[in-house]
Amino acid sequence: MDKLNQFVIFKTGAEEYAIPILKVNEIIRLKEINITEVPNTQKYIMGIINLRGEVIPIIDLRMKFNMPRKELDDSHRIIIVNFQEKSVGFMVDSVSEVAEIDEEDITQPPEEISDINSRYITGIAKYKDRIFIILDIDIIISDKEISIKEG
Repeated sequence: MDKLNQFVIFKTGAEEYAIPILKVNEIIRLKEINITEVPNTQKYIMGIINLRGEVIPIIDLRMKFNMPRKELDDSHRIIIVNFQEKSVGFMVDSVSEVAEIDEEDITQPPEEISDINSRYITGIAKYKDRIFIILDIDIIISDKEISIKEG
């Protein structure tokens, strides 16, 4: 029996990406949350949110992947993920679905993909007539990159 993996599928820029559903805590609509900007942080840190008493940094995946900024609209979502017993949010253009992808439909990324962002990619998933880039959120987020200076 083939092993199925569940992924949350989302869009940032023109591409569709996938992250394992087991890493995802929740998906938040923008109108439900207020993002507080924090000075002197990396350009891809949008700020922080207070989610039920927990302070969570928000990473703009467009900025992290060196894409142009996009005006925030109703389709934007924040995907809250687990990282080393903390929560981190990813701002994405939209979330489309949860997909069950057969393990045999997941391949290693081609060697030709070797720019700075390729280290974030763990695989390529074929799903129906689409292709998703599977991201490694543990590499996208590292402790030094999300350190919001205290005090």
